[in-house]
Amino acid sequence: MTKNIEIEFKTSISEEKYNELLQLFNLENNIFKQTNHYFDTDEFHLNHDQIVLRIRQKGEQHFKVTLKSQSDEGAYESHVILHKDQARKMIDSGFKTKDFFEDVDHYVTFKASLDNYRVSTPYEGGTLFLDRCEYCGVIDYEIEYEVSNYEEGLKIFNKFLNQHHIDPVPTKRKSERALTCKR
Repeated sequence: MTKNIEIEFKTSISEEKYNELLQLFNLENNIFKQTNHYFDTDEFHLNHDQIVLRIRQKGEQHFKVTLKSQSDEGAYESHVILHKDQARKMIDSGFKTKDFFEDVDHYVTFKASLDNYRVSTPYEGGTLFLDRCEYCGVIDYEIEYEVSNYEEGLKIFNKFLNQHHIDPVPTKRKSERALTCKR
């Protein structure tokens, strides 16, 4: 298992701004698809506690289960790499969280998926992501900026938004948006 703290800033953007930034950074040919399969208890205990549990699928062979919990400094993430058959069984039948994450003990089942067409590029000491998300018949767009230092990252992100004439628009986590399909 690997663990890390994720510090990110994000905002919703329009399709036009998304396409403009793809062209500006010459990233149109670097888009890749990843699917996030979200899990929770039938009573949505994890979501209520601001915990995200997902299996991220990249291509047909790469699967990783991730547990994310929010904090003031960012999101604490724990990851476990899965074999394809193991991941498929978990998506189909559910699983016990304690089998992978010792601090969380629930039986969870698959609730929703979100397809994320993502592109990334290094930017000012961090990584800039442009995402096109599809879920529940909805398509939306967002920018994420991931860094290792909160204060410096916030300054750089706000400067980026100003330079590109982007008004910050709060956006819900991808898991929250995807789970709107199942409520």
